[in-house]
Amino acid sequence: MVKVLSDSTCDLSQELIKKYDIGIIPLYVRLGDAEYLDGVNIYPEQLYKWSDEHGETPKTAAPGIDDISKYLDPASSDEYIIFTISSSMSASYNNVKLAAEDMDMSDRVHVIDSANLSTGIGLLVVRAAELVKEGKTAEEIVAEIEALKGKVRASFVIDTLVYLHRGGRCSGLAALLGTALKLHPRIAVADGAMHPEKKYRGSSKKYVLDYVKDMENDLRNARPERVFITHSGCDRDIVKNVKEYLEGLGIFAEILETRAGSVVSSHCGPGTLGVLFIAR
Repeated sequence: MVKVLSDSTCDLSQELIKKYDIGIIPLYVRLGDAEYLDGVNIYPEQLYKWSDEHGETPKTAAPGIDDISKYLDPASSDEYIIFTISSSMSASYNNVKLAAEDMDMSDRVHVIDSANLSTGIGLLVVRAAELVKEGKTAEEIVAEIEALKGKVRASFVIDTLVYLHRGGRCSGLAALLGTALKLHPRIAVADGAMHPEKKYRGSSKKYVLDYVKDMENDLRNARPERVFITHSGCDRDIVKNVKEYLEGLGIFAEILETRAGSVVSSHCGPGTLGVLFIAR
């Protein structure tokens, strides 16, 4: 049997995890001296409150070798396909590799560096799970996923620069100017790293929809199976408007909404929204 797992940064909903029988390996989130497991006993609203009270970003850490080993059964004949957040962002990928080596299971554990984050990973995880249901071998699944990785289109528009600044991903001056000018940057993931792109102005209802409309040409050239709307806590009307716009394009069989987990949310802050899909 082929089993599909991912670290918790894939930001898939519990419904999707259950539907596709996906194993989730949580990352750690540390609020001062207290340590939590992403998606298990810590949620974004808690960390926003802590971050605002302390003026700093929570620390996050990859699962350790011992943590990962609990998800692997050396006595079985199962093969494992395990997805991780981009190896340039976390030690998750290396630790999964080390866990497989430590258990003499490297031949049965296929570790995929997603070169992405959030549902940019989730898109690949769901596709792998579909291929398992189709009866594909682990080698066939890995080959298709590696070919798809470069076609994932993952981007987000940020409501506040405060959290990026606290996490060291935005200078104090840039955060100050951006806040004063009410700028909302679009951040895209490419080559395993985050890159700032266009900046938007205006109310959240306006700039979020402007961000989505700017992607229309790319969306019309997307694979039609699904698109994700992933956010870190947005006004319901904003999410509804984005969904209605995507429905109006008449492209996607599934328009899936998920909430970003605590690891991703700790860096982007509340009000962040992304539309993620795979190009043809």
